[in-house]
Amino acid sequence: MFTGSTKLPPTKTPQPERLDEVYAALRRGLQNALLLWLITKRSASPLQVEELYDAYCIQRRLRDGASKMVAAFNSATGSREARESLSEANKGYKECTEHMCSLESEFESQMGEFHVKMKGLAGFARLCAGDQYEVIMRYGRQRWRLRGRVEVSNKQIWDSEEYIFLPLVTELLSIKVTELKSLANHVVVGSVSCEMLDLFCPLPQTLAVDINDLGTVKLNLEVTWRCRTLRPNPPCSTQPAYVPRSKASFSFSARLIKMTRSPPAAQSPNGCCPIRALPTHPPCGSRCFM
Repeated sequence: MFTGSTKLPPTKTPQPERLDEVYAALRRGLQNALLLWLITKRSASPLQVEELYDAYCIQRRLRDGASKMVAAFNSATGSREARESLSEANKGYKECTEHMCSLESEFESQMGEFHVKMKGLAGFARLCAGDQYEVIMRYGRQRWRLRGRVEVSNKQIWDSEEYIFLPLVTELLSIKVTELKSLANHVVVGSVSCEMLDLFCPLPQTLAVDINDLGTVKLNLEVTWRCRTLRPNPPCSTQPAYVPRSKASFSFSARLIKMTRSPPAAQSPNGCCPIRALPTHPPCGSRCFM
């Protein structure tokens, strides 16, 4: 799916503010799931996620302290002691940064899975028999590409119907829809970016995305969040006991009811649309659909 590269990957930077938002959404979803599944022998518990988050907060505070020490020693006189202290502070800052990035990756491994089903395009008078469309969804390095056509009976046939996305801390889901008129003539209908935080919910939800500027073409998706099945910690153990991702269970069909859109001229999503926009990406309009 991805081509190889000889370039070194960019240095990862911790995203503590973003992880705070993801943690709150994930913990809320796990707590709701626990209430719904108390009758099962094993239930999804937020305990392991809380332990990871507490460890992350400790590293964050240590990193903030190291950052202040670096700033203080940088403004000090260039004595030998100051240089040695600066070197130690820089070393501590780097170690905390590496630990935070490692904990973010481990946090992602506890976030379960998003099962996304294609439900088709809704275009009112815009969709006609014989029209062909391509939909590309990108979520970090994960990519789902599917093509479909509209039949005479208005039934839509797609070459792929379901895909599993692994939740990420920092990424948004980007969606691009293109109308395939001919081999050399493709028209971009529109592209949007979707916030995923509200999908950590055990209640039925669905995505209804305004693809073009006027909202005359919508993409309908059904999303199921499968949270991980976690075993309770042993009484004498200090380490969380995790179950492999392949044993994930507790399927929750989710309906996402609020989306926004970006103009079709955009080749890459710049504005943040659905659910809840990040502060740096103001929404360009919104609609609610049930």
